[in-house]
Amino acid sequence: MARIPAPVAAVRTAVRRGLADLPSGALVLVACSGGADSLSLAAAARFVAGRVGLVTVDHGLQEGSDRRARSVAAWARDADFDPVRVSTVTVAGLPGGPEAAARTARYTALETAAAELGAAAVLLGHTRDDQAETVLLALARGAGPRGLAGMPQRRGVFRRPLLEVARADTRKACAALGLAPWEDPHNTDPAYARSRVRATALPTLVTELGAAVVGNLARTAALLAADNEALDELAAEALERARSGDGLSVAALAGLPSAIRGRVLHRWARELGAPGGALAFGHVMSLDALVTDWHGQGEACLPGGIAVARRHSDLVRVVPAPVK
Repeated sequence: MARIPAPVAAVRTAVRRGLADLPSGALVLVACSGGADSLSLAAAARFVAGRVGLVTVDHGLQEGSDRRARSVAAWARDADFDPVRVSTVTVAGLPGGPEAAARTARYTALETAAAELGAAAVLLGHTRDDQAETVLLALARGAGPRGLAGMPQRRGVFRRPLLEVARADTRKACAALGLAPWEDPHNTDPAYARSRVRATALPTLVTELGAAVVGNLARTAALLAADNEALDELAAEALERARSGDGLSVAALAGLPSAIRGRVLHRWARELGAPGGALAFGHVMSLDALVTDWHGQGEACLPGGIAVARRHSDLVRVVPAPVK
């Protein structure tokens, strides 16, 4: 019996672990762009899982993107993926820069496909290297523990089974299986911060600190993700205890450790309708000042047109946003 190449085995093992809890016969969809990461992921899922479909998203941002999507879909049909779907999305008009808008459109399309097809999971091809890049970008932005936790292994219908697999191994797996991955020109475009991290920042760290830095950055994300989960549970309990009438008790909030109080206020702001992508550190600190540094200041304004003020009854309460 022929020996399975180590990179192929690594990708298959990761996918098998990532799907271990799914019931027999559950439909799994692979999000596949045709790049080495998602192509090796798709091949592994087809090998280890029972029912596997594939979705490729055409963002329409590059000339020939429709042909690329059709080519990926044709490969999937030949490889007995079922169902196979090409999802064409419109990026123009979505909030954020080009990367953020494309990501929003892509995830919406994948969630729609999963719902319509009855899929139990959608697999994404992010690797250990992607996670390390995400941590570096979060550090550069001054992100807190939530940002430094990087991409979660699971969120909703999405799963990332390759977060402990090196990008180099996905390329080697494709080569061993005779697969020809597509090279996305956006991955080397210096206009994008992630591309600069990939081409320069992370390789420089590897040169100066050793190859283990990539795995160490990814491991940091995993450790922080576990801490975040525990702290979020404590914050959810603290938020319920702090509720009083139509606001939050200042006394209850003031008695919390700052790490928990910040999470409580962040969670409460989200409940009030503040968009998660726009809710920044400064917004939460303005709320916190109403509790810990109250000296008669006005409302703490939150994104989404919400204003919050500490009342004389020792509550932090929602008040109407000022009319412009």
